[in-house]
Amino acid sequence: MNPSEQLFKEAFNSNKDRIFRICRSYSKSNEDAEDLLQEVLLNVWKSLPNFKGNASIDTWIYRITINICLRARHFSRKVNKHMIRVDGVSLANTAEEVDYSKDAEYASLAACIEELKGINKSIVLLYLEDMPYKGIAEVTGLTENHIAVKMKRIKSQLTNCVKSK
Repeated sequence: MNPSEQLFKEAFNSNKDRIFRICRSYSKSNEDAEDLLQEVLLNVWKSLPNFKGNASIDTWIYRITINICLRARHFSRKVNKHMIRVDGVSLANTAEEVDYSKDAEYASLAACIEELKGINKSIVLLYLEDMPYKGIAEVTGLTENHIAVKMKRIKSQLTNCVKSK
């Protein structure tokens, strides 16, 4: 196995659950999240020769993940205006189905996170993955101080949102 393949395998194995959770937060179903995960992995594999090591491989992968999820969401909004969704086709899930209805507080928080706009949703998802502000700053391209200020505002916004639900 060459060094690129080894790096890819190690990075994938240590990040696949986090990547899936981020993808799931930007999709309507586990199937859509799995499609996003595959797109992330394909892009990581294709871009691996260009990885310069300026940031950690994890940070680099999260940046790719967020960009793909945001692009997919933007594209999905355009396409969904002209498409009809077929419900009733069932595919086997390889990922565990998330059931937000079991915990009302969790459901309220998830709904409030879903309402976040722009980069704020990406910031809070990375924060929930225990990424430090420095790592979030590297992924988003913002400064660490800007992330700290945004997180304070996002936490306040989420607290108010959860209380109102």
